[in-house]
Amino acid sequence: MSARTSVTATDYVEDVSPGSGALPPRAWYASSDAASLSLNGSWRFRLSPTADAQDDSFAEQGYDAGDWAQVTVPGHWVLQGHGSPVYTNHLYPFPVDPPHVPTDNPTGDHLRSFDLPEDWPDLDGGGAVLRFDGVESCARVWLNGTDIGEFKGSRLAHEFAVGHLLRPAGNVLAVRVHQWSAGSYLEDQDQWWLPGVFRDVTLLHRPAGSALDFFVHASYDHTTGEGTLRVDSDVDGRVTVPDLGVDVATGEPVTVPVEPWTAESPRLYDGVLATEGERIPLRIGFRTVRLADGLIQVNGRPLLFKGVNRHEWHPERGRALDPATMLADVLLMKRHNINAVRTSHYPPHPAFLDLCDEYGLWVIDECDLETHGFTEQGWRDNPVDDDRWTPALLDRAARMVERDKNHPSVVVWSLGNEAGTGRGLTAMAEWIHARDTSRLVHYEGDPDCRDTDMYARMYASHAEVERIGQGLDGGTRKRRRLPFVLCEYAHAMGNGPGGLADYQRIFEAHDRLQGGFVWEWIDHGIRHPELGYAYGGDFGEELHDSNFVCDGLLFPDREPSPGLVEYKKVIEPVRIEGGPDGTVRVTNRYDFADLSALAFTWSYERDGESVESGTLSVPALAAGESADVKLPQPPEDRGDAETRCTVRALLAADTAWAPRGHVVGWGQFAVTPRTPVPVAPAERPVRTDDRITLGPAVFDARTGRLTSIGGVELTGPRLDVWRATTDNDDGAPWQSDTRHGVLWRQLGLHRMQHRLDAVESGGEALTVRTRVAPAAREVGLDTVYRWTSDGHRLRLTVSVTPEGEWKLPLPRLGVRLGLPASADLVRWFGGGPGEAYPDTKSASLVSRWESRVDGMQTPYVRPQENGARADVRWVELGGLRIEGEPEFWFTARRWTAEQLDTAAHLTDLTPGDTVWVNLDHGQHGIGSQSCGPGPLPQYFLHAEPAEFSFVFSVPD
Repeated sequence: MSARTSVTATDYVEDVSPGSGALPPRAWYASSDAASLSLNGSWRFRLSPTADAQDDSFAEQGYDAGDWAQVTVPGHWVLQGHGSPVYTNHLYPFPVDPPHVPTDNPTGDHLRSFDLPEDWPDLDGGGAVLRFDGVESCARVWLNGTDIGEFKGSRLAHEFAVGHLLRPAGNVLAVRVHQWSAGSYLEDQDQWWLPGVFRDVTLLHRPAGSALDFFVHASYDHTTGEGTLRVDSDVDGRVTVPDLGVDVATGEPVTVPVEPWTAESPRLYDGVLATEGERIPLRIGFRTVRLADGLIQVNGRPLLFKGVNRHEWHPERGRALDPATMLADVLLMKRHNINAVRTSHYPPHPAFLDLCDEYGLWVIDECDLETHGFTEQGWRDNPVDDDRWTPALLDRAARMVERDKNHPSVVVWSLGNEAGTGRGLTAMAEWIHARDTSRLVHYEGDPDCRDTDMYARMYASHAEVERIGQGLDGGTRKRRRLPFVLCEYAHAMGNGPGGLADYQRIFEAHDRLQGGFVWEWIDHGIRHPELGYAYGGDFGEELHDSNFVCDGLLFPDREPSPGLVEYKKVIEPVRIEGGPDGTVRVTNRYDFADLSALAFTWSYERDGESVESGTLSVPALAAGESADVKLPQPPEDRGDAETRCTVRALLAADTAWAPRGHVVGWGQFAVTPRTPVPVAPAERPVRTDDRITLGPAVFDARTGRLTSIGGVELTGPRLDVWRATTDNDDGAPWQSDTRHGVLWRQLGLHRMQHRLDAVESGGEALTVRTRVAPAAREVGLDTVYRWTSDGHRLRLTVSVTPEGEWKLPLPRLGVRLGLPASADLVRWFGGGPGEAYPDTKSASLVSRWESRVDGMQTPYVRPQENGARADVRWVELGGLRIEGEPEFWFTARRWTAEQLDTAAHLTDLTPGDTVWVNLDHGQHGIGSQSCGPGPLPQYFLHAEPAEFSFVFSVPD
């Protein structure tokens, strides 16, 4: 067949079928002894503005593409200088008129010439398969001038039989890729729209007698400790597993004693499937997944998912991930106590699942299906409830299941995400249940759970999750019998998410609640030469969803955010708490493993410095068990010193994912409390001309404003209630009635005015009376600053009394002061090493810490409030020592909150000549209202009378 002469936009691009010419889906494996040739690398590339702007002559042999550009495959052409990416959360960036797509449809023609290796088998000795692991959004393929087919399903593998077309040298592979197709209606995931050949392209030799497909069935009986193995294959062969002494024919079951596979102990057995034409390596994990007693159970035990949703992302290559990046993701997950991943919202690169098998992660494998944009029209014309689209849906389900069915890490199949309900989903569920009885099926969008084996929700509030755990949620009879999973929660956008520890307490309190998956793994920032990282709208998109694409636990460069550090602490598999009578209570929160792989240490710290330490003998508690372990006698109490004990659980030996000594969990508790040193007033304020002196301090006599302490010049301090709103403060648009960031601005808290009422310097104190209030409002804060000194130190006591009817909480409550830019090194005794807020402080460890001012900033892609340290006893910065009564929140940065608030990117922030310091009595909680619930009531910073003190001094 010769190349066709024309392609029109109404041809296969808008056909709702999955394609034509592709082989049936089959199991994926990394290698065999059959020959293979990677076609990754540099390809010739031509971009056209429409689907029918060019004819097909480029696919013919001899076509001169010497003046074409070059792109790298795997890759996205819009990230290689050809066009621009587009980001939308759920809105289709084209008119919703299924299956039609715009005439303006960027189309990329790709060309690759290749020779067969010299050792390639004789072309008459078997067939060959051309494999595409991922192309967005649809493609037509030619080899040596012959049209071999077309396909849709961007994140799914497609293969074509090409052995009869191959030549020893001068082969020409041509691929035409369209940005938009009918398939785009099924791929409305919350991510960048990035066309291109973004996964591997491989030529595979298929010898005569090789297996076209095989299915490894490896179950485990926890009552006998035996595993049963059966490998089904479309051709006869033998299966050998040397470590188990197994040598059986395909299709023949064998039962032998085995170690089971779990995410905590991912035991894999190496085997071989040998057929007449090929030897295929097998990595076999024995485990049994079932729904029993209303719970998701593996090997007879219920699971508690401590998971994340993972989009594939790299800040320069988009979804074209290399093996090192995929491994980095898995290692980071394991090192942060994550035990599960939902492959939102499509099957990942198949090599990622190999890593999950090897290192141990439970996987919910999700189909490449989302039609979220149809919610804008009440789900009218939704493809999943239109029989014309059902073959495409079944093709997507089959390509996921058949490709990934031999991975022990995959314990749940997901039908897709946010696609409404309909007959197509039911057809998918029925097909999957019939094809694979060894796994469960998930889908969130159907509240009746008609097609699923679990009740799944997104972003349910803490209170609702509690009700579900108690069985008070109602719903259909089937739903009430099913386990519950929060497939998305704790939206990790910007500063946050808050409330993780509160969710985890609820999960652990009710058996029906089997955990959840934080949204999401990584910020999808695109590296940009001028902006640092770009997000929606930075490429001139007419329709976009701004930085909603930056909502991960990792920054785009894969540095952990404070949210990931917090999550690690919240879900740590060993709980360590202070017990009675000098003991520590240790609880094993693993689902399967005992604690024999962990070593424990103890340390007593006095005022944040370790004074005694050692190892702690903890029994190898079984999963779920607890024990009270006696601690060594604490050091002798030293008057006013604060003594704390820290117990850590460390890896006792190197593992595949972390070295010996890696901290898995820790607990800290007080032994003796802090006793603040009093500052007895011994000096009186002295007024001289325009100055007032009090001990080491100098004040402006007219305003009562402090100007220096012991020669250290400063600006302020004065009351501050504003913070640069976080993504969670600002909330999602559909939460307009409760978005604190919006309401704070409406009230005017970002532009508070300070009125001086009196400066009183009589007696032993300097008292400054003010009123702080927003313009155009009658509410205000009556604020009194009272200064006293013992001659060496200066105490500030701030009293705040709200006036008027305050209906909102405050963003923060404290004072702000400015120090010279030379103030850089920060030392403090308090929570650290990273930032913390009222509902994100589980991972804040009280100790002595040190940082540069720039190192205290958290680089959220969209700048916002960040960098606060919690429970600070004292801080030293710029020649000053500041102590708090009670403990306080501390922030230091080289720009004001107002400058931070107006910045769109980190590159908008320019250091000034002042280091601005916030000393906060209180901070409002964070929550996750960028998509989920706001802060819980106990984390609200209510406008109510408050008094707090700071002691300033200049260290010797």
